[in-house]
Amino acid sequence: MLRDRFQAIALEYGRHKTPRVSAKGHGDLARMILAEAEKQGVFVSQDPQLLSLLARLEVGDEIPQDMYTAVAVILSWVYWLKGMEPGDEKKGLPRAP
Repeated sequence: MLRDRFQAIALEYGRHKTPRVSAKGHGDLARMILAEAEKQGVFVSQDPQLLSLLARLEVGDEIPQDMYTAVAVILSWVYWLKGMEPGDEKKGLPRAP
């Protein structure tokens, strides 16, 4: 029997002080997350080591401090690709509760 090891984890940053897990799933759910990301023009990174660390978290969890550097590398690349600067992610967003 083969198990589908396909996984996806989505991160959100800008509405909260630290990045958070906004979605995660395996198999068909992971494919749906990736399809929606593509549809919305969201950057997708393939980093198996970071994925295995993030998989320990639940949806809504903040990224723990020991993952800041790894996540910051991904976010800095996203900023560069989108022509953004630090702080741009907070412009025009409603405040988090």
